[in-house]
Amino acid sequence: MGFQTPLYELNDYLKWTRSGVIQLPDFQRGYKWEDERIRQLLVTVLRGHPMGVVMLLKTGNDQIRFKPRPVEGVTLPAGTEADSLLLDGQQRLTSLTQALVGRGVVATKDSRGKLMDRRYYVDLSLALQGEERMDEAVVSVPGDGVVRSNFGKDVVLDLSTPEKERAAGFFPLRLLLGGADTYTWLFALDDKNLAGQFHAHVVQPASTYNIPAIELDKQTSKAAVATVFEKVNTGGLTLNVFELLTATFAGDRGYFDVHGEDFRLNEDWLTTQQIFAAHPVLHTVENTDFLQAVTMLATRKRNRLDTSDRPPAVSAKREDILKLQLDEYLEWVEPLREGFVWASTFLADQHIFDQRSVPYAKQLVPMAALRVALGNDIDLHSIRDRITQWYWCGVLGELYGAANETRFVRDLEQVPCWALGEDGAIVPRTIQDATFVESRLHSLRTRGAAAYKGIHALVIADDAVDWMYCKTFDKYQYADMNVDIHHIFPYKWCVDNAIDDERRESIVNKTTLSAITNRRIGGVAPSKYLTAIEKAADVTPERLDGFLVSHRCAPEAMRTDDFDAFFAARREALVKLVEKAMGKSVQRDASEGQMQESADHFDATDSAFVADEEE
Repeated sequence: MGFQTPLYELNDYLKWTRSGVIQLPDFQRGYKWEDERIRQLLVTVLRGHPMGVVMLLKTGNDQIRFKPRPVEGVTLPAGTEADSLLLDGQQRLTSLTQALVGRGVVATKDSRGKLMDRRYYVDLSLALQGEERMDEAVVSVPGDGVVRSNFGKDVVLDLSTPEKERAAGFFPLRLLLGGADTYTWLFALDDKNLAGQFHAHVVQPASTYNIPAIELDKQTSKAAVATVFEKVNTGGLTLNVFELLTATFAGDRGYFDVHGEDFRLNEDWLTTQQIFAAHPVLHTVENTDFLQAVTMLATRKRNRLDTSDRPPAVSAKREDILKLQLDEYLEWVEPLREGFVWASTFLADQHIFDQRSVPYAKQLVPMAALRVALGNDIDLHSIRDRITQWYWCGVLGELYGAANETRFVRDLEQVPCWALGEDGAIVPRTIQDATFVESRLHSLRTRGAAAYKGIHALVIADDAVDWMYCKTFDKYQYADMNVDIHHIFPYKWCVDNAIDDERRESIVNKTTLSAITNRRIGGVAPSKYLTAIEKAADVTPERLDGFLVSHRCAPEAMRTDDFDAFFAARREALVKLVEKAMGKSVQRDASEGQMQESADHFDATDSAFVADEEE
């Protein structure tokens, strides 16, 4: 097996993917990046930063033949032969091919898995203010070019035509490498100087942007291809920042001179894990998560101490983790250990007790950093209330699904001043961004969705009582009763009575119950199993009705087996619970017959939409 490592221009890659010179081998799975990842990739290109290598396998090997298929979004004439097969870089080249050519509309999804079309633009003025503003300058908008608010009623930004794009000052990235079309668009601007500056400082550099390739030759064996493909798709070519810092810290001369030995980051992480072991919700915290939190606090301190006009930014990005110094790590490691442990007690207060019930493990990163920033004041009543609102807005707004570095930083920059009630403090972006619509309850089906886990925690936290045992779901009882999430109107009864799949599997028809209660429910109608529970638990109907109400269930509807009435009443009760937690109103779109989100709007392969496994 031989290989070469040439550099090719981005424009060449896009020509090759569109013409079929580069195609995918048939064993590559279909893949679509999330919207924020695509936006960040475009920022990387416009900054001129490296985006990593792609790996190509030359075709023409008589020993192995893979059936090629086009990159997603490309249609080729039947029989188009590929010159190279793409082994690594599928996500990046697919995203760039869709975003930078043709209509520039990318078929993607948000962090929750909701399918959507997006276009990408650059704010002309911001892009010319320096590389550090490029992240802010690149924006993602809906596929029709119109940004709306107030549940689609108000138009915030209209980029649906070239004239409107120019009037708003947003350059369409579909024309970044558009040649004559780029000139036509730019120099139709009234401000010719702006057009010239943008072309010189943004368009021209992008036209020469290079991406390195590893080209495997035609003599590569099938076994070698399989090995290489396995490596590049399991992170074999991705340098782990923890491993890199382990090597860097071990070489710190100052530490060695003082202690007579090298600092071992991996051993220090084992100490952290031992501290976390007593707190099940922290078992999902990875070493890179911890390093992100350290980096945010270290860069925050640098930012505050710098008196120049351009202080260093607060950051949680990989590149800044790699710049972390050992003395900075040592300064923050103990406070952060305490911060993460505090986060586990906070989650326990929200009735989130174990690893699988944590809505977003990654949200623990900014939470621990906030505990360090605020100190013991974080538990004062008014501050704790605001931190709780911030937490639930993140969970129920489903805001920590992917590409979280920017949100982490905003949280650390914005939440402390707001939580302390300081004059001039802005409402944190996480709270501003958080929205929830009633119809989302229809598509929340399993623990694959953060909001699903969050709503169940809210229900049991509000004094919900088990139906067989006279017990609430505190930390001890939660484990003792072997609780899980189960159907209220049983699966079998719903199937027998032609209840549609969407409502049957919705969170509205599920609640947290003990194992013995679930066995008593079985597969019969609520009217029957409630009578059975009354006898088995020796409880009056009136008292059992109170237990049902504690789960936001309507007793009369359950006792008459009226699924429609039950569903409508509990949906409204859960909406009110969400509103209370977020401190924001929820649009009743489902009640008004104008469903904005249903199961059909989400990626069917996402874990949030597999058949219920908890029955």
